[in-house]
Amino acid sequence: MNTTFGPADILLPAGIRSTWPVIACDQYSSDKGYWAEIERQVGGDPSTLRMIIPEAYLGEIDVQQEAAARSAAMAAYLEQGVFRTYRNAFVYVERQVTGEKLRRGLVGAIDLEAYEYTAGTQAPIRASENTIISRLPPRVQVRRSAPIELPHVMVLIDDAEKKFIESIAQYKYSMPMAYDLQLMGGGGHIAGWLVIGQQAQRLQEIWDTFAGRDVQIVIGDGNHSLAAAKAWWDELKTTLTPEQRRSHPARFSLVEMNNVYDSGIEFEPIHRVVFDTQPERLLNALEAAAGAQCGRKLRWVSGGQQGEIALRGDSLGSFIAAFQETLDAYLAENAGTVDYIHDDSAALGFAKQDGAIAFIMPQMEKADLFKTVASNGVFPKKSFSIGHARDKRYYLECRRIAD
Repeated sequence: MNTTFGPADILLPAGIRSTWPVIACDQYSSDKGYWAEIERQVGGDPSTLRMIIPEAYLGEIDVQQEAAARSAAMAAYLEQGVFRTYRNAFVYVERQVTGEKLRRGLVGAIDLEAYEYTAGTQAPIRASENTIISRLPPRVQVRRSAPIELPHVMVLIDDAEKKFIESIAQYKYSMPMAYDLQLMGGGGHIAGWLVIGQQAQRLQEIWDTFAGRDVQIVIGDGNHSLAAAKAWWDELKTTLTPEQRRSHPARFSLVEMNNVYDSGIEFEPIHRVVFDTQPERLLNALEAAAGAQCGRKLRWVSGGQQGEIALRGDSLGSFIAAFQETLDAYLAENAGTVDYIHDDSAALGFAKQDGAIAFIMPQMEKADLFKTVASNGVFPKKSFSIGHARDKRYYLECRRIAD
């Protein structure tokens, strides 16, 4: 049996409401107004908002204190009987995304023993972008104290024949419905059906046919969150017996799996906006670093001006890496802060501010992803995103990760 991905004991609230799911914490990181409005809509309802820390507030809070408060909220929800447990289940998901498209997914658990985020790994589950190790300790600390996980991780499979996730769609109306909701914050509609019993077994048998592939799963969104889960498991398992290691809940991590060829999967570039800087000086530094080896052009917008700058890079990955390396080096010695913005309109809007400049990043083709990862390559951090900001995964399903 191919155990890289399988069913899980999934937690969902009984009588789930639209105020339960909220978008991934790393979205709208420069828009506190978005999160304030979500707070207003949630009010006193049970919500995943109480179990996450929106990154928009990271610069003004005590992270350790807030993490403890989130863990306490998780424990309280467990004690109060908020959750209903669906054992040994998948959740088949249909999500309305931008452009009236439908994105199909399957929520289940991956085995962290089959996953590696280090460069050059031969593991069947691999990261799609460089993992910044310095970003992991705070995330590991949060997971270390949390009794449950609620993932925003989306993983991808290369299934051009559409024989795995799509195979369950025809049975959805015979399956119990898990939820049917309108998402807050313009997230569109989402519906989920429980896949249990014989239908879950049928899916597992299909997944077994993927076992011979060198790369079975590539992480699409949430690379650092999953890397933190792996780091915590590697730490925890040293304290366990071999028997405990085989079944401990922290060995596994809940994700939503998507087919890279699903019509609802769109790769969107993640733009860079630099604030409180001298745009002209930054552009000069980029041009100087590029030298004569310029293979691609990058659009920039600042105030009422815009243009293109030629940069080095034979492939999309090397182009983004070269740009990011120069940008990081410049900001290490000069004034300015960078933020990573998913929507074109948002990036262009921020570029109107005094001392701001937006770099509009190029788009990646679907076929590039597995080819790059299979050849032992990864993309630089924040190279792409699955869909627009409002299309990102919302926290919805949960799972226990502590005995």
